[in-house]
Amino acid sequence: MYVKPTNAIEINITAKDTEGTVRQIQEIIGGKIEERWGEYTLTVNNLNAHGSIRFITFDWGVNLLEYDIIFHKEFVLIMDASEYNPIHFAYCLTGFCGHRFGYQKEIHTLEQFQSVIITSRDGGYNYGYFPKEEKLEINVIQIARKKYLKKRLNNVSQLNEKLYRVFMDEDHENAFAYFGTFNLKLADQIGALRKVKQKGMIRILKIEGMIYQILSIHIQQHDRAIKEEVLPTTLLKKELKLVRSLAKKIIKDVAKDYSLAQLSEEIGLPQAKLQEGFKLLYTRTVTEYIRHVRLEASRDMIRTTDMNISEIVYSIGFSSRSYFSKIFKEKYGISPNDFKSRTELPVVEAVGVS
Repeated sequence: MYVKPTNAIEINITAKDTEGTVRQIQEIIGGKIEERWGEYTLTVNNLNAHGSIRFITFDWGVNLLEYDIIFHKEFVLIMDASEYNPIHFAYCLTGFCGHRFGYQKEIHTLEQFQSVIITSRDGGYNYGYFPKEEKLEINVIQIARKKYLKKRLNNVSQLNEKLYRVFMDEDHENAFAYFGTFNLKLADQIGALRKVKQKGMIRILKIEGMIYQILSIHIQQHDRAIKEEVLPTTLLKKELKLVRSLAKKIIKDVAKDYSLAQLSEEIGLPQAKLQEGFKLLYTRTVTEYIRHVRLEASRDMIRTTDMNISEIVYSIGFSSRSYFSKIFKEKYGISPNDFKSRTELPVVEAVGVS
C-alpha cells in the first residue's frame, strides 16, 4: 500500500483533455512544451523535477501519456473526472506511483511491471500520487469512450462482460479499478515503443500501431483474471526479471556462442527454470529465442549495411551459410539474396505529364 505523503504539493487538474492536463502540470512544476508532428513533450530541469512528460492525441479518442521523470518533491494530481474522464490503461516500466478515488481513504500502489486499468465516475476525483527522488517511466493509454465508440471495427463487443460495461458506460456512472499481476510482455512492448527512431508521419503511425498492441495485452491479462487463469509458471517475480535481463543481453550481443548451461550458470537459475521463463515471456525455448534474434539482426543488417550475406552470417554467430539461408527463408518466406536484391531496388520517381 502506498504511504500517503504529508507535505505533497497539489496539482489540480480541471482540463478537458490530455493536452490541458499536461499544461496544468507545467504551471506547477515549470518546464517547456515543444511540439513536432503532433507529439508534445514537456521538458523540465529545475528544483521540482528533471525529465519529460510527452503526449500524443490520436483520432477516435485514443491518447498516449508517458512520464520519464524524477520528481524532487512529493506531488499529488487531483483530477476532476467531471471534466475529463477517460479509461486509463497504466503501466510502470520503472518505479511506482499511487492512486485512489476521491471517495476512498486507502491509496493503492501501481507497482513496477503491473497492468492497471482505472476510470472514475462522473463528478468524482482521481488522485495520483508521485513519490520524490524516484525514477519514473510510466505509460498511460487513455481512451475517451464517446469518441472511441464511434470508431468502426473497434470490436468492443468482443471484450469480456466487465470491460464491455466499462467501455459502454458513456455517461461515466460507475468507477472501475483493476490492479493486475506482474506482466513482462507489457514491459517489452512499452520499452520498444520508447525506442521508436523514425520521424514525422511514419513515427506517429508506428507509435499508434504499437499502442493498440499494448492495449490488447492489458485486455488479455484482464480476461485471464476474470477467468481465474493462473499463469502457468513456478517462477518468482525476481526470477522472471532475471530472464528478461538475460534476453536483453542476448539481443545486444547476438554473435556470442551461447549455451544453455553457460546461461543457466550466469544468472543462477536451473536450466529447467530458464527454459520455462523464456517460454512464458517469449513463447520460445532459449535456443529458439537466440535463433530468432539473430535472424532479426540479420534482416536489419541486410537492409542497412553494405555487408554481403556471408559477412552477415558470420557476424551474427552462424557458422553455416546454407543453414542460415534455409532458416531465413523458413521464417520470412524469401531467401536472403532475394531479400537483399529487393532492398537494393532503386526508387523510381513519378514524372508529371504537362
